[in-house]
Amino acid sequence: MKWLLFALALAFLVLQYRLWFGDGSLSEVVQLTEELKQQKQRLRELEERNRKLEARVLDLQQGFDAYEEQARQDLGMIRRGETFYQIIDRPAAGASRP
Repeated sequence: MKWLLFALALAFLVLQYRLWFGDGSLSEVVQLTEELKQQKQRLRELEERNRKLEARVLDLQQGFDAYEEQARQDLGMIRRGETFYQIIDRPAAGASRP
């Protein structure tokens, strides 16, 4: 009977060791859960970015207005007949000139 109790206690300790420190232990599960949360957050960010890029592509494919907006923002272009005004800030009083 003593050997049976000893064998059961030993088996219990081995199983406890695997539960706390072995493969698939509780600490590993917690770590993997945290990594999964981070990956899901990154996935949401990338999906949002993809949606914005897809909308931009569709705008560029469908109309001239998107091209014009792009040219105005990125290249500083203007239409014929429009007047371009550039406002230059004056340096603050007492500031050294280069």
